[in-house]
Amino acid sequence: MQCPFCRADDTKVIDSRLVNDQVRRRRECINCNERFTTYEIVEVILPRLIKRDGSCVQFREDKLRAGMLRALEKRPVRTELLDAAVNRLLNRLRASGEREIETKELGEWVMAELKVLDEIAYVRFASVYRRFQDVDEFQTEIVRLKNACELVNE
Repeated sequence: MQCPFCRADDTKVIDSRLVNDQVRRRRECINCNERFTTYEIVEVILPRLIKRDGSCVQFREDKLRAGMLRALEKRPVRTELLDAAVNRLLNRLRASGEREIETKELGEWVMAELKVLDEIAYVRFASVYRRFQDVDEFQTEIVRLKNACELVNE
């Protein structure tokens, strides 16, 4: 690690601590004896997304969160629950080990998370994601959702 004061290449680590998923290191320059702090974070590369038209785009967490927020608009779901759902999706993406993943698969994962959070948000998201064309498609999805709930409650 290069010293930010004298630009010497020789520094030593005095203390290391884990802080908010980062490693905080206190360092001292061997040359000028100045101390400074560095932070290390793990850079995990998430898979690229293959869209319906075959094009590839970089995954963006903010876009995922915005889509889920749009579906959850004016619904009684706490922010902490949304954050937890987004984190589960990110962990699932990382754990997949894939370099590329189809948006179709990610969309299904999102719908599964929304179904647990709020059924209305789930239907809203599904209507856009699956491109519902008429009321019958809404009704079919709602019937499917009701049947799944009844099976769970039995």
